[in-house]
Amino acid sequence: MIKKLHKMGIRSDHMYTAGAVSVGLAVAAWLMSNSLEAKGIDRADRWGIFIGEWAPTFVALGVALRIEETHPDLEEPGMNMYDKAERQRAGARAGA
Repeated sequence: MIKKLHKMGIRSDHMYTAGAVSVGLAVAAWLMSNSLEAKGIDRADRWGIFIGEWAPTFVALGVALRIEETHPDLEEPGMNMYDKAERQRAGARAGA
């Protein structure tokens, strides 16, 4: 999924920005819900928390994309990361 996002042109900076924006949107949603709706502070809290939970996801995607940007050679074609790690461990045990 990360490689696909990277190929689509989405960069880590975009995800970091989205994380920061989601924090601001969470505060704005809380303020608007608290002042414009007569449902009380409980509903405002739910809106703020709902939008605020997006920030860690965006930051985690940003970190994964940053790794993809700086280390594109981590995965060899046709080999998943577990196969590569097992091959490296086998080489270390063999004294290679």
